[in-house]
Amino acid sequence: MSAAPSTPRIALVTGGGSGIGKAIVARLAADGHRVATLDLVPGDGEFAYTADVTDRGQIDAALAQIHQQLGPVGILVNAAGLDGFKPFLKISFEDWQRVVNVNLHGVFHMCQAVLPEMLAAGWGRIVNISSSSTHSGTPYMSHYVSAKSGVNGLTKSLALEFGPQGVTVNAVPPGFIDTPMLRKAADKGYLGDIEKTIEATPVRRIGRPEDIAAAVAFLASEEAGYITGQILGVNGGRNT
Repeated sequence: MSAAPSTPRIALVTGGGSGIGKAIVARLAADGHRVATLDLVPGDGEFAYTADVTDRGQIDAALAQIHQQLGPVGILVNAAGLDGFKPFLKISFEDWQRVVNVNLHGVFHMCQAVLPEMLAAGWGRIVNISSSSTHSGTPYMSHYVSAKSGVNGLTKSLALEFGPQGVTVNAVPPGFIDTPMLRKAADKGYLGDIEKTIEATPVRRIGRPEDIAAAVAFLASEEAGYITGQILGVNGGRNT
């Protein structure tokens, strides 16, 4: 574990109620930050807020409460996500919109809502959780892969635009991570043989949410101030 940050910040994690988001919350809190979560199903932390990341009004209302209780947000982690599995020709436009709304539009809303206070402070860290599927594509997930690829592109553009004002923006695309969402997809037969996937992973194990949290914690730290616009894959070597 890295040393505690020299300046504890107010961190906000979307999708912080479970899975990767929950692990990120625990790690940032352990590093000394005060952490709030934003989720449809709020976590059990002290500062857990309910909001839909596709609804700007709900986001703004939650941020108003966070400002009142904690202060301005210095670290934003966009971990809220929604998967989807369907043959491309059977994806309705409503299916497409639903997945893109959460995975891409939600990141747009959150970044746009939080950036002004980072700019006012002259310091900020944004870490977007994308997906390793953006490296090679995944069949039956074209809407999900498209949305997460958009997150990577947005990350690079925001990094260039806001780097001069002290805000870094990076993305972490997780690999095969043992989360409730992955297990649910596996139970439905969407992921094939998990053991074969592990055998094909150079480090020979499935990823843990804590692996992603460690990468996020570094990118959110003071030490990562010279790193921006990067896509840091955490995938056990499956994608290089």
